[in-house]
Formats: sequence, C-alpha cells, structure tokens
Amino acid sequence: MGIPSLFKDRLSLPVIGAPLFIISHPPLVLAQCMAGVVGSFPALNARPKEQLDEWLHEVTETLASVRAKEPARRIAPFAVNQIVHASNDRLDHDMVLCEKYKVPMLITSLRAPGDVVKQAHAWGGIVFHDVISIRHAEKALEAGVDGLILVCAGAGGHAGTLSPFALVREVRKFYDGPIALSGAIAHGASILAAQAMGADFAYIGTRFIATKEARAVDAYKDMIVNSSAQDIVYSSLFTGIHGNYLKGSVKSAGLDPDNLPSADKTAMNFGGGAAKAWKDIWGAGQGVGQMDSVSTTEDVVAKLKREYLEAVANHRAATQPYE
Repeated sequence: MGIPSLFKDRLSLPVIGAPLFIISHPPLVLAQCMAGVVGSFPALNARPKEQLDEWLHEVTETLASVRAKEPARRIAPFAVNQIVHASNDRLDHDMVLCEKYKVPMLITSLRAPGDVVKQAHAWGGIVFHDVISIRHAEKALEAGVDGLILVCAGAGGHAGTLSPFALVREVRKFYDGPIALSGAIAHGASILAAQAMGADFAYIGTRFIATKEARAVDAYKDMIVNSSAQDIVYSSLFTGIHGNYLKGSVKSAGLDPDNLPSADKTAMNFGGGAAKAWKDIWGAGQGVGQMDSVSTTEDVVAKLKREYLEAVANHRAATQPYE
C-alpha cells in the first residue's frame, strides 16, 4: 500500500501538523498548508458548533484560490480531527459539515472510527487514526482506516508510553500502509529518523504551538520556549487519559506536578471541568527543549526543511562505508 494520492506533489516535507485542542484554528492551519505540511484542527475547536461551517468554508476556499493562482506551488491538504467518543455529542453535526465541504482528511482518536470511515470514504476523504498500542492499531485497521498515527512516548497531550522503535516495528509486521509517527519530534533530523524507522510521516504538534499563528496565549508559548524535557509531567488527572503537560502550568494551577493523583476515564472532558485541562493545564511534548523562539509557521517549516536536508546529507555520508 502506497502513500495516498492526496499527498502527491503537495508536500514540502513529510509532516502532518497535529490537531491542537483550543490552539489550532484557520490562521495556523492555512499557514501550515501554505508551507507544504498538512495542517489540521479539532472540529471541537470551533465554538459554538455553527462556527465550524465558517472555518471549513474559509480553509477550503482559501486553499482552492491559492492553488488556482499558483498551480506549481506545493500546498498541502488540510485535516479535521474528530473525537470518536461518547463524550463528543457534536460528532454527527460536525460530520455533516465535513461531508458538505468534502474534507480531504480526517484524523480520528480515542475509539475505533467505525462509521466515520465509511462516511469519509463516501465523499472521497481519507482517515488516519491515533493509536498507542498494537490492540488499538488492529481495531483501527478492522474499521478500514487509511493510515495509522502512532502516538509514542514523549508526545504532547494524550500520549502512549511505548518507544517508537518498538511500536513502529511491531506494527510493520502486519501493516504496510501509511504511518505517521508522533513523539517529541521537533527537529528536521527527527523527521528523517521517523522515516528510517519505517514511518512515512512525522506527526508534529508542540513545535507549532510556539508559532505566531497558533491560538495559544503568549505565556504558554513562552513556557514552551523556556522549558526542557524534564519540565514535562505525564498524568491522567486532567482528562481521565494519560497525557503530557508542562509542569509550570500545573504549578500555576496550585498543584504539585510531582504528586498528582490519577483519574478514571469516566472523568474525561475536553476543555471543561474544574481541572481546566488544555486551557490552564497546558499540553506539550518532550521535544520542548529543542525550541528557542516563537516564530512564524513559515519560518518553522523552513527551518525543519533545512535541518531535514542536512540530516539526509549527513546520513548518506555516514552510511556510505557500509554500502
């Protein structure tokens, strides 16, 4: 199984920008797509729900207009994240709008997407699904997804605990389709490393929080720039599912990041509740130590590409003696 034709001649880097809860919105998504990497946003970011129609219209029309004016330019497709979980009472409403605009790619998470895949395929879209284990991967493939996103140790927000070296190779034993790899990827060399391990795409989230287009408060962006891997805490307290968060934001909420209790999955919420997950407790991956400034998305992608191409050249030189 090859890379979906949706991406052919449209990417400047093998990168999918992860949908960032609260943070991703049309300005960031459009900047990512214009720079040649897949931009995405959670449908739930559009609030009230009627705003999703406006967002999809803006993104769809803007990308179509630029492609018409600059047919040779590599402009990536966009994706919408759908939370396939009982807590998401907007799923049916949001899927109707995704069908209306024929969203080219859906990113599904938390449960096997089932009917969502059938709906997307009916309008010509593709579906990639977040997984953190072999069991989750198998269930997603049974549902007919077009690609897997392996969320490994160190990824921002909801994340797994497996090393990418373990999960990628185990998945490749039974699946030869598209894989995006997530977990502390914030440098161009890491994009190449993801490919070397057997993934097709790097799935990058935290690096795009510290951009001018991201809908995050300045204090959040500054904390990312001034943090390192040791400033990340892994906890289930805030949503009922384990995730990675900035210790500084946990401390600011009056909690001790080194002594957090656990929470049951039934406590799951997205943006609400006393814990104020995502709004006050800020998600981030272990790659924060690789960021030193808040830049435009265009500059971030350009830097990633320079680093990637340099890593490719260095890799060729390093492997030549063994060829």
